[in-house]
Amino acid sequence: MRGRLGEVVVDLSAVAGNVRTVAGVARTGVMAVVKADGFGHGAESVARAAIGAGAGWLGVTSSTEALVLRSAGIRVPMLSWLHRPDEDFTALIAERVDVAVSTLTHLHAVAAAAARLGAPAIVQLKADIGLSRNGAGGDDWPELVAWARKYEVEGGVRVRGVWSHLTGADVPGQPGLAGQSATFREALRVARDAGLTPELVHLANSAAALSAPQTRYDLCRIGLALYGVDPFDPTGPGRFGLRPAMTLRTSVVNVKRVPAGTGVSYGPDHVTDRATTLALIPLGYADGLSRTCEGRASVWLAGRRCPIVGRIAMDQCVVDAGDLPVALGDPVVVFGGEGGEASGGGDPSGGGGVPSVGEWARWAGTNPHEVMTGIGARVARVHLHGER
Repeated sequence: MRGRLGEVVVDLSAVAGNVRTVAGVARTGVMAVVKADGFGHGAESVARAAIGAGAGWLGVTSSTEALVLRSAGIRVPMLSWLHRPDEDFTALIAERVDVAVSTLTHLHAVAAAAARLGAPAIVQLKADIGLSRNGAGGDDWPELVAWARKYEVEGGVRVRGVWSHLTGADVPGQPGLAGQSATFREALRVARDAGLTPELVHLANSAAALSAPQTRYDLCRIGLALYGVDPFDPTGPGRFGLRPAMTLRTSVVNVKRVPAGTGVSYGPDHVTDRATTLALIPLGYADGLSRTCEGRASVWLAGRRCPIVGRIAMDQCVVDAGDLPVALGDPVVVFGGEGGEASGGGDPSGGGGVPSVGEWARWAGTNPHEVMTGIGARVARVHLHGER
């Protein structure tokens, strides 16, 4: 950590193990979702680890993300699924990136780019089965597949896949899952009746890959599970054998012993109720430590959980270390792979093990995705390839 105020340590062996774990449960192919810089873990490194463990596909949000990976020499099949309607798709087509298509406008633009390039575009058509975000639903779906078939016959487009996204597979017993699955089967039937023969059909995300066999089809798209977070209980013991890959750590940059009645940070919103030791750590909300965690969050310091007290600032926050022997430079783990409540309880003032990303999400009133992707760029990423 020399010279760094904080760092994210990414265990790539955990990423690889999570790919194998999900593949073993689902018994399908795996698409490793590495959008948003691999959920903050580093897209290129995560992609290589996932591919090495058997992932046959990569999933990204945008053409920019796809082309960055292609420029790094990563040549495996890749799906890019969110684009402007006026985007020039020639670069994606030239780099043999599958383009997800949800509207006729996008399909026409892809076909036009393929004609300019003189090479067919490979597309995957997305159906909306209830999420009401991207994807074609209702009368738009038959029209989309009809035009796709027309372009396919003309040689400008190849329809490789049909896919969709579930609304709430991470909720055990989700009552809408059966209906969404039926809607997807009907969308697939309409596509095939139009003359399309997709070789790739996919619906399941991390939660469905682990729990809903009827959604698995040819491959499963895994995001949260890829990074080792249980999609059903992010603060729990990891019943599926997933291993968290990310640890956020820093060190103490100031220590002071203060009497009872001392105000801490802005406001002050917190006043000490006893003589205690305050430790300053150089991470704040610009680094992903949400201000909404104030009064709830803790970190691992001197072998115990210690609460963050007072307002979290942009660059720093204060930890109440009580009577622990804390010194300048002591290591601090904000959250890490060992997990929190999985290690024996969630008491922020002691015990409980290293806090988990799931606990930080709960303290912030959000999900683990936002916690991991919210860690700022000034926090260095360090990738471990199996070494501890």
